[in-house]
Amino acid sequence: MTRSPAGPVAPGGWLGLLGGGQLGRMFCMAAQSLGYKVAVLDPGSDSPAGSVADLHVHADYLDKAGLARLGSIVKAATTEFENVPAAALAYLAQRARVTPAADAVAIAQDRIREKAFLATSGFEVAPYAVLGDDASVAAVDASLLPGVVKSARMGYDGKGQIRVRTRDDVAAAFRSMGRVPCVLERLIDIALEVSVVVARTGEGETTTWPVSENGHRDGILDVSIVPARVPPALAERARQIATGVAAALDYRGVLCVEMFVTRDETLLVNEIAPRPHNSGHYTIDACVTSQFEQQARVLAGLPMGSTRLHQCAVMVNLLGDVWFDATGAPREPDWAAVLNEPQAKLHLYGKAEARRGRKMGHVTCVGSTLEEALSAARTIKRTLGIPGSDTL
Repeated sequence: MTRSPAGPVAPGGWLGLLGGGQLGRMFCMAAQSLGYKVAVLDPGSDSPAGSVADLHVHADYLDKAGLARLGSIVKAATTEFENVPAAALAYLAQRARVTPAADAVAIAQDRIREKAFLATSGFEVAPYAVLGDDASVAAVDASLLPGVVKSARMGYDGKGQIRVRTRDDVAAAFRSMGRVPCVLERLIDIALEVSVVVARTGEGETTTWPVSENGHRDGILDVSIVPARVPPALAERARQIATGVAAALDYRGVLCVEMFVTRDETLLVNEIAPRPHNSGHYTIDACVTSQFEQQARVLAGLPMGSTRLHQCAVMVNLLGDVWFDATGAPREPDWAAVLNEPQAKLHLYGKAEARRGRKMGHVTCVGSTLEEALSAARTIKRTLGIPGSDTL
């Protein structure tokens, strides 16, 4: 039987979270600042979210006993990353209100389903083909080359992606992926990449944050610039697309829609992430309501807060590479030098071990003008020895 609350969950009550990463850590802090207690279910013994939560349920995501325990404590639950099994959300939904719903998450977890959903819902995507077996690989249309082969599931931060130029390359990539279902996307000549974080309530009320302009390095988000340096009409179209995607999914919670901007200013939806997003971290320091506070508000059934940008912002991602010097020797970054930049706001995720490519934290540089924030971000990059970015 379900005991999902029909009305709002008042501060002082329990909220649940599936996943123990840094997004969950920031959700916990935001929910706790509103007066909620948070229980985190995560298989890790020392996770970023579990270490700050009021309760850590140490269990696998599909462990029914763990899910039942979580459901007996919390009145509503959400997820902090898209690869929490949809079956876990469906099972938990028998005991508590769950946002986003399992059906919406299941679409975002699979690139094949995601591409089909977007295309059939009227959103433009890059031309693509599904690779399911050797025959589909052999039948690849030459118009899709050069392209990128992407695994249908479990790909993120550039993982599970291989660039290809010929049919032989496609076949080799498919084999290297273990012949699991993949998509081949035509490589698009883009002007830039943008994203929009959107929140939607159970009643269908929707709000978006300002558009973020994103730069990547080695397939991982490097910097986010807000407001994006795009024409106002394009920014408005991007926000409308994000709102439309959330409505088509009948989504509840916080969602990020990533888009390519082509040379002729066409917007192509690249991916959807059913959760708060790295490119939305700037909202903590630069907006009236952060993406994490909004996530807690929607989950609890409370009114949404303003998403107004009160300062320009540039977010610089901190990967584990920063913890190693030029010779590869471990080092502690010079945080005093970072904080000597008065416009910088440092956020570290409490991870015990730094590894190259691992997300360890971020710095948000704010300013009354975008150039002021950009200048501070360039200083932070030089201070920490982070390679430059064409985006800056």
